Amino acid sequence: MIIIADSGSSKTQWSLIRGSTEPPETIFTSGINPFYQDSPTIVQTLKKEFPAQNIQADTIFFYGAGCANNRVNSIVSDALQEFFSASRIDVESDLMAAARALCQNSEGIACILGTGSNSCHYDGKTIVQQISPLGFILGDEGSGAVIGKRLLGDILKNQLPNEIINKFFSKYELTKDDILENIYRQPFPNRFAAKFTHFVYDNVTEPAIYSIVYDEFSRFLVRNVMQYNHASHLPIHIVGSIGWYFHDIFEKAASELNLQTGRFIQAPMEGLLQYHNSLIR
Repeated sequence: MIIIADSGSSKTQWSLIRGSTEPPETIFTSGINPFYQDSPTIVQTLKKEFPAQNIQADTIFFYGAGCANNRVNSIVSDALQEFFSASRIDVESDLMAAARALCQNSEGIACILGTGSNSCHYDGKTIVQQISPLGFILGDEGSGAVIGKRLLGDILKNQLPNEIINKFFSKYELTKDDILENIYRQPFPNRFAAKFTHFVYDNVTEPAIYSIVYDEFSRFLVRNVMQYNHASHLPIHIVGSIGWYFHDIFEKAASELNLQTGRFIQAPMEGLLQYHNSLIR
């Protein structure tokens, strides 16, 4: 059996492949992130949430947020080894998952546009260059968190039409103090800000809101993608819900900068199954 796992901080999708003639079995558990969890905690999560016990896996490919170096990757691999007793365990970053899912074995620019944002230049085998996303405060241009943050700022500073502002407060029943509390005093302000991208999507035909999305995508391309070698000659591929739902705006922003777009996918698993297909057969 081969297992492919794609993990964020909130959830992990597991694909269990028993053979080339059977469709993969999909299982969801809580997210696994070695920056916040040690090996025993990960094992306990799997024992509690993984529906099938005593699985003998031949190979596990695990891609996860927080899997940034050998030290933290070993936290995950040790836990997986204890739970699955696999012959081979490969732990890679979520950015590598994006690169393999989007580019397969070809050169390209792979980008993540979800709650956060990230990107890299991938040569078909390895990540050869990466501009640090810098996170919610200093970077994450084009992400759901930053688009949501800009929406909230424009609403609280009366930079949007009154109709939109009233519609927002009617929909969410929040006060200014509620918003400031969640941004400045509660954990995960990026997640709080990102949830308002639903409102952005529903009202993106409003020029002022469209401009927020377009401007953030332009900033993402200029401050990240255009720093990569040969970026103007390589396809720019996108994975993530923000890129998926706002792909038309992203394509326009890229075109204005004389950049070419490639694939848009909502989640990496389908592409990862395709990438690892040679081992599955």
